[in-house]
This record gives sequence, structure tokens and C-alpha cells, in this order.
Amino acid sequence: MRLSNLADYAVVLMSAAARQCGSVPLHAAMLAEQTGIPGPTAQKLVSGLARAGLLVSTRGTGGGVRLARPAAAISIADIIEAVEGPIALTTCVEDGRHDCALEGNCRVKPHWGVVNSAVRGALADISLASLSGLAKTVRPELVEGPSFPLRSSTEKISASTSSAQTGF
Repeated sequence: MRLSNLADYAVVLMSAAARQCGSVPLHAAMLAEQTGIPGPTAQKLVSGLARAGLLVSTRGTGGGVRLARPAAAISIADIIEAVEGPIALTTCVEDGRHDCALEGNCRVKPHWGVVNSAVRGALADISLASLSGLAKTVRPELVEGPSFPLRSSTEKISASTSSAQTGF
């Protein structure tokens, strides 16, 4: 399974928009420049994401686009579905589709819904905020452990000060 380039670009574009946090009006050209996505593709994505309700567009001087809701309330599944439609790993999990040649004899069909739900659920559990580095919480199991000891506040400050001074 692989995302289309358009869905991938949509996630990248939305991540760039989330990092701006409303500080400046965003335009497709600005997002294209920041992300390296070709301009016409960025414009197409901005239009589609606005139609899907993930971006809000404002016309006129000082206009542009912004996230329609907080980055923490937008999931990766929301973005992918805005570009690609419902997440469906096989045609038999799509409502109303009956064009599978194996449909009459398939013993796996009853289970594809569970698999599809698990994949969609995993994507729905990842917020745009966490993907963009905006999430305020860090899962302890990713930080703690023998190779990643937690530092005290003063150690963090001195480490960041020394790295800023040395460039490392």
C-alpha cells in the first residue's frame, strides 16, 4: 500500500500551514516555496483542502488561507480522505461496490472491513500537530530508557545554550 503523490503532498502542505500557526496569511505560492511542491499542484491542493473544510480561505488584502480548525483536531486520515476519498484497501470494503471477480467465493471478504478500519484508525490517531512538531506532549516511552535519560531543566538549558554557542 502506498499513498499517491498528491496525498503525500497534501500532508506536507498541511504540515507547513500548521507550523505557520496563523502568523501570516498563507498563499499557495508561499506554501509551494516552503515545501518544494510545484506551484500548480500546491494551488490544486489548497483548493481541494478548502473544499474539504480543512483550510479556510479569506479574500482581499491580507487574505489567504489558514487551518479551519486547530492542528490537533486534524488527523492524517482527514487529509488523505480530502484528497483521495474514503480510505479503502480493497474494493469490497467500499459501500455499494460489487465488482470483485472473487466476491462469490471469497472467504477473506468478511475480514477486510476490520483490516481497513485498523489502518484508517491508525491514520486517524496521528494529528497534524504531532506530525508538524507542534504537539506539546511527548510519549515517555520514546524519551525514557537507558539510551535517552531525561535531563533536568537546568541541564536542558545549559545544553541548549552550549549548543547554540558552538553550533552543535
